[in-house]
Amino acid sequence: MCDVAFSIPNEVLYDTKMTKNDALAFARKSVALCYYVQNGVSLGYCAQIAGMDKEAFIKYLAQNGVSIFHYDDEDEFIEELNNG
Repeated sequence: MCDVAFSIPNEVLYDTKMTKNDALAFARKSVALCYYVQNGVSLGYCAQIAGMDKEAFIKYLAQNGVSIFHYDDEDEFIEELNNG
């Protein structure tokens, strides 16, 4: 496991009314979201990075407008719906 550290100015925490733990949780979820969207890292690994179970991470993705379903076109989506 790799640990990553960076600094956030105290003023940012004050302005956002975040505690250090809030900022850590926010950063973990943000990194996991970017890994999932931009790098195609698996749902399981991203949930682990975010400190969440898979179901909670899927809900977090949805809250941020990210779907776990990836279809090239509407016909492919309809076909999958009909087969499910």
